[in-house]
Amino acid sequence: MRVWPALLLAMSAFGDDEHRPRAREAGVVIGELEPGPLNAITDVAGVRVGHATLIRGDRVRTGVTAVLPHGGNLFREKVPGAVWVFNAFGKLVGSTQVNELGEIETPILLTSTLNVFRVADALVDYMLALPGNEQVRSINPLVAETNDGALNDIRSRPVGREEVFAAIRSARSGPVEEGAVGAATGTTAFGFKGGIGTASRRAAGLTVGVLVQTNFGGDLRINGAPVGRELGRERPAPAGDGSVIIVIATDAALGPQTLRRLAARSALALGRVGSLGSHGSGDYAIAFSTARGGAEPPPDVLTTLFAAVVEATEEAIVNSLFRAKTMTGNGRTVPALPIQETLAILERYGALRR
Repeated sequence: MRVWPALLLAMSAFGDDEHRPRAREAGVVIGELEPGPLNAITDVAGVRVGHATLIRGDRVRTGVTAVLPHGGNLFREKVPGAVWVFNAFGKLVGSTQVNELGEIETPILLTSTLNVFRVADALVDYMLALPGNEQVRSINPLVAETNDGALNDIRSRPVGREEVFAAIRSARSGPVEEGAVGAATGTTAFGFKGGIGTASRRAAGLTVGVLVQTNFGGDLRINGAPVGRELGRERPAPAGDGSVIIVIATDAALGPQTLRRLAARSALALGRVGSLGSHGSGDYAIAFSTARGGAEPPPDVLTTLFAAVVEATEEAIVNSLFRAKTMTGNGRTVPALPIQETLAILERYGALRR
């Protein structure tokens, strides 16, 4: 095997649980479109992300991740939105009203399965307490989940008001913390430690940003290379043991129906990384636009935006694996994706960008 010099440097620099690079930093360039400056969902102006990570004793490994379309009062300044369902074995609170009215009126919160109801309740508390909402009598909290029961004592339901408020109040623009943080503290993906991942793409002067919470199985492929099988896992990780939440932001002036079409394309990225959407997976995409008015882009630009969301989702998933560290909790240890071995496999298959 011929290993090019940059890869030798990368392999020596990236210890499995020391500095863990993002995919692009390690030479894994996915797709053809250019990312935004941060290669993150926060490349869409105004979008903010915050986490509350809960690690307690040797059993609790969970948390909350908040995505805010803007920094104002979302109930008073709603954004166009849509929810697309790939496989509905999950608990996505608030999805029906979003698809009925085509708008999102709260921060989008991600957490673990049995915490989703407590998080939704706390989110209502947060929204009702905002200045200007004193007379509000109906709130549609939007809360999604994946099941982190392998590494987390999920039945203890430890996430509550304090963590929800902390995640929302910590939400910032700029670089997004990835890996085993927030809602993905206890997740697993493809038999490795899953996590939060993000990426973005620029197309026709517009931006599409994606954030994922990975907790699903399959036969891991990166840039087409069969990484999972090459790492010695001859059988795919159980695809029914988890789910994925995909949050999509754009500054393109898209209405709810087109946002739903945009969200649907993210499933193509799941196939690219080796997922098959089994009976037991809860796979959802939530999309919103930050644009205020204006006409929708023409068909050729829409097609490019569809390509952008596929590329950004694929790279966000890979980033979630690259950035997540080995985690022990609830009597189990889930290893991180081995960076050096993965880079060597990708080089062998010609899947690294020279």
